[in-house]
Amino acid sequence: MKPNVMLTIASLLSILFGTFHLADDINRGMSPGGLTNLTAVVFCVVGLYGTLVLAGRRSGYVIILLASLLLMGVPVIHMRGKGIGFGTTRSGGLFFVWTLLAMGVTALFSVILSARGLWSLRRGQPQ
Repeated sequence: MKPNVMLTIASLLSILFGTFHLADDINRGMSPGGLTNLTAVVFCVVGLYGTLVLAGRRSGYVIILLASLLLMGVPVIHMRGKGIGFGTTRSGGLFFVWTLLAMGVTALFSVILSARGLWSLRRGQPQ
């Protein structure tokens, strides 16, 4: 499979898992449901634009790299503090933890592929 196709799929999955996770955070009361969460909509739109419209371009790789690095931080934040245990004893705790792990995996894979894409652009290699 071509690296750009893998990057597109991994980036889209990261965005999907990120929105699942944010919705679960709001549902469990870990994040207040309000207009401040609409910043996540802007974040997702920028990520989608970088993934789908700017695919294969330097700016697309940079957007995906930065978005993926931020998404990788979400599992780290939850696993360090009270967030992993808070509300996970209720029904659906497995889904909460699974989205953290899946988001971490797809985000790290996106970081690797976007860094590789940026490196190949720098060296002038065709994709």
